[in-house]
Amino acid sequence: MNDFSQLHEGFSARAFASRVALKGDEDLAGEYGDHVLNPDLDARIGGNPLRDAAVLVPVVDRGDEASVILTLRNANMRKHSGQVAFPGGVIDPEDGHVPEVAALREAHEEIGLERSRVEIIGRLPKYLTTTGYSITPVLGLVRPPFQLELNEAEVADAFEVPLSFLMNPENHRRESRVWQNKERFYYTMPFGDRFIWGATAGIIRTLYERLYA
Repeated sequence: MNDFSQLHEGFSARAFASRVALKGDEDLAGEYGDHVLNPDLDARIGGNPLRDAAVLVPVVDRGDEASVILTLRNANMRKHSGQVAFPGGVIDPEDGHVPEVAALREAHEEIGLERSRVEIIGRLPKYLTTTGYSITPVLGLVRPPFQLELNEAEVADAFEVPLSFLMNPENHRRESRVWQNKERFYYTMPFGDRFIWGATAGIIRTLYERLYA
C-alpha cells in the first residue's frame, strides 16, 4: 500500500506497534547508515572500529495521532551541538551491552522520561555513521501522562512531532553539501522552526522504509 492518504488512519501508537510486530525481528535486522546515500563511504565506515550507541525512538500514545519525542541538543555540547536528536548515547558497560537498557537510561538522564512509562516494542537496523558510531534505534511506546525534566547541560528543548508528518515521504528532502571536497547526500525534514537532519533524519527515513513504504 503506497498511497500515503490510505495510511493516514494507521498512525495511532497501537497501529504503529502492530506494524513493528508484523515485520518481526528478521525484517528489522541488518545495517543502515550514512553510506546508503554515499556508497563511497562504505569502506571508510567498515574499516574503522565503531562505538556502540543506542537511541530511544519514543512514540507517544496520543490517541489516533501518535507523536514522536525529539530533543534539541544544547548549543554548548562538544559534539552535534544545536542539532535535533533522539534521546540516547553510548552504551556503557553498566548497561550490560544491551541497547534497550542504554536507551532507557539515556532518555531518563537527558529528558527525565521515566522507564515505567515506556514499553519497548522492537528495534530498527543499526545505523552506522561517519562520526564513528554504530547506533541501535530502540522503538518504544510512551504512555501519558508523563512530565519531562530536561538536563539543561545536554538538552535545550524537547518537543513532539506527529508520527504522520515524519512518515510522509513528501516531508523527506534529499539534500547535499560538499564535505572534504566531495558531495555528500543526506535527508532533511524541516518541521516549523526545527531542522531535522543527519543521523536523526536517517533513522526516521529507515523507519519509514521498513514500516510504511
